[in-house]
Amino acid sequence: MFDFYRDAESFKSANGYTLDGAWFPRVTKIVGIKAKPALLRFYGEAENYKAAQSVSTKSAAEGTLVHEIAQAILLGKTPDIDPTVAPAIEAFKVFLDEKNIQTAEEYIERRIVHHDHRYAGTIDALALIDGKFGVMDIKTSQGIYRDYNLQTAAYMEALKSEFRNLQTRWILRIDQVQTCVRCGATLRTKGGREKIKTMRNGIPACGVGEHGWGEVKGVVELKEFPYWNDDFEAFLAAKKLWEWENEFWLKKIGYV
Repeated sequence: MFDFYRDAESFKSANGYTLDGAWFPRVTKIVGIKAKPALLRFYGEAENYKAAQSVSTKSAAEGTLVHEIAQAILLGKTPDIDPTVAPAIEAFKVFLDEKNIQTAEEYIERRIVHHDHRYAGTIDALALIDGKFGVMDIKTSQGIYRDYNLQTAAYMEALKSEFRNLQTRWILRIDQVQTCVRCGATLRTKGGREKIKTMRNGIPACGVGEHGWGEVKGVVELKEFPYWNDDFEAFLAAKKLWEWENEFWLKKIGYV
């Protein structure tokens, strides 16, 4: 949540890529400058900072695991599936059987760079879905958040000159939850933290400790965001703020 750097090299390593001798800030680091009230609430509700960091680290590792397995499956591979994420991955496989998503190895984990606006990133995939060609970003979050549009808009802008047929972008969300067989509330366990989402105006139909949780089941959601120009303008604003926040280090490495 808070970043501290020993020297210029540690700043460069944590925040960007060096490509052909030039350093570029990473898209995800730039977008990270935007306030995240839910994250602040999570840290505020945690027992202490160390406990919150432990949950965040474990949650990120679980998300990375799902992410890597999903990408391998997109490439036609048969990776080993960790039992802890098996429900999410099985739901993803069923989804792929139902939805015609086409991609290729050179379009998975592809590095992008925008020389004019000076940023770089790594896209999850370029995909063809229902006859449309675009950027597909894989998330393992509880929902699809508007923040993701800044990230994918930056990718679209960087790729549009290379791919004239680039049309759109999607967020592909892969998750897993348990549902209460009595009231329909959902329980999501990630990073060792349990979070209950109720169904009736924020008030669970079942009392505390009375939910009857079913088996863990995967959840897959694909959402298209075809219009991205306004989101890119917002990304550039975030980049300006990120540069202001990190002016000391950016001057030190000769970026500004």
